[in-house]
Amino acid sequence: MSIIEATNLEKHYPCPEKSGETFPAVNNIDLSINTGEIFGLLGPNGAGKTTTLEMLEGLSVIDGGDVLVDNIDVKKNPYQVKKIIGVQLQSNEYFDRLNLSDLLLLFANLYSTSIEPKALLARVNLEEKLFALPDDLSGGQKQRFSIACALVNNPKILFLDEPTTGLDPQAKRNLWNLAKDLNDEGMTIVLTTHNMEEAEYLCDRIAIMDKGSIIALDTPQQLILDYAPKPQEIPLHGNIEDVFLALTGHGLRD
Repeated sequence: MSIIEATNLEKHYPCPEKSGETFPAVNNIDLSINTGEIFGLLGPNGAGKTTTLEMLEGLSVIDGGDVLVDNIDVKKNPYQVKKIIGVQLQSNEYFDRLNLSDLLLLFANLYSTSIEPKALLARVNLEEKLFALPDDLSGGQKQRFSIACALVNNPKILFLDEPTTGLDPQAKRNLWNLAKDLNDEGMTIVLTTHNMEEAEYLCDRIAIMDKGSIIALDTPQQLILDYAPKPQEIPLHGNIEDVFLALTGHGLRD
C-alpha cells in the first residue's frame, strides 16, 4: 500500500544561461512509495533528488502535478503533512547556547507535543549527551541528533537527505543501523544518497534520477541484474592473486 503518491511532478527554475527562460529541475515524474519501506533516490549532483524531496515534504512549491502523503494533498494542506513527517536535512544550525535536552523540548513545543528528551536521545544512542551543546558533538553524533530532532513528532515518514555525507566508516554504520531499527519499528524512510553501498544495503527499492527524470526504479538486486555490466574475466586492476600468478605462473590453489 502506498503512503506517498506523486503524479506528473514538476519543478522549474530560472535558466542561468538564458534570461527569461526556465529549465525543469524535476521533469514530470511519477513516484509511488510503499508504507514501511526504505526508499532511495540516487543520482548525480543536479539530478533533482533534493528538489523532489522538498516537494514531497511540502517545503518547496510544486509547479506541476500532485502529491499525496498518507492521502493528504501536499499542495492544499502542507502544514497537515508536516505533522506526520520528520525531516533530517544535510546541515543544521542550532541555538548554540542550548543543550540537546533544551533543543529537543523546543522542537517538541513547535509541534505542540510532549517528549522525554533522554528517552528520545536513547533512540539514537546519545542519552549520555543529554546536557551537551551541539558544538560538543562529533560529526556522526550531530547527524544522529538531527535525526532525533526529526523524531520529536513521532513521524510516520522520515526523510533523510544524504545522511552519512562526510562521516567515517564507523559513524556511517551507526547511522545505517539506526535507520534499519526505525524501519523495523514500522517507519517509512525516504533518503537521498551518493553512497552506492548505502543504497544497496538500506533500500528496499531505488529510483535513479538524471536531469530531472527517473530513468530506472526497482529493487537493488533487480537493478543490478538489469543494468550492471557483466564482470570481466580478467579484472582491470587485478589483485594479489593476479600478481602471484603473473610472477610464478601458478595459482594460489595449485
